[in-house]
Amino acid sequence: MKGNRALWMAVTVVAALWMAAAGYAIFFIAPDERTMHAIQRIFYIHVGSAWTAGVAFFVVALAGVLYLVKRDPRYDWAGIAAAETGLVFTTVVLITGPIWAKPIWGIWWTWDPRLTSTFVLWLMYIAYLLIRTLVEEQHRRAVLCAVYGIFAFLDVPLVFMSIRWWRGQHPSPVIAGAQPGSGLDPTMKAVLFFTWGATLVLYAVLMRQRYLLEALRGETEELRQQAEDFAPAPGSEGRGFSPAVSGRSGAGL
Repeated sequence: MKGNRALWMAVTVVAALWMAAAGYAIFFIAPDERTMHAIQRIFYIHVGSAWTAGVAFFVVALAGVLYLVKRDPRYDWAGIAAAETGLVFTTVVLITGPIWAKPIWGIWWTWDPRLTSTFVLWLMYIAYLLIRTLVEEQHRRAVLCAVYGIFAFLDVPLVFMSIRWWRGQHPSPVIAGAQPGSGLDPTMKAVLFFTWGATLVLYAVLMRQRYLLEALRGETEELRQQAEDFAPAPGSEGRGFSPAVSGRSGAGL
């Protein structure tokens, strides 16, 4: 246990240092974009957070499948941990996007296919969290969230493919499907993947902490349920103890 804690402390330190190094790379190593200039540097956090959110939501779906197959509550705990951390990174995407869009497009928001599908994705996982507050029975809640988590993941490939299937305000892809001559500068690409690596490690740290919290909550809920199952019914506390028994006890004192 101590070794595991030490390992994750080391991973946390690595995540902090890696994020700091990614910030340095974004501002001092990545070249200046010739048309957008400094504001384009938000791209590295924006895209890295989006990809990390996609990984997190894949974990939600995978945990859902495993829970439905094995009925192990640990997969339910992993699902909620991944959903919350994925939602955090999606929120970063929805904040950094308008900050980047305003000086480039002249507007904070437009119902572009990529933006709309990302916003719908964010709402779907907000709904996932709401479901967990509305269903009290532990197993039923876990099954419902597992099924919903699998369904909600269907929007992730839709978000990814939206700028490939439909024309909109969003720029065309520069990675995985970019047209000839429209790809990233090699240094920009290196900084992007370096930043994504940092956000993935940060995601792992955040998810573990949230998983431990949910595991503690789940075990506490199970103990409470067991206590309620073994508790005597109201009004039955004195059954089995007759006045004669009480009298004999008193006489012997």
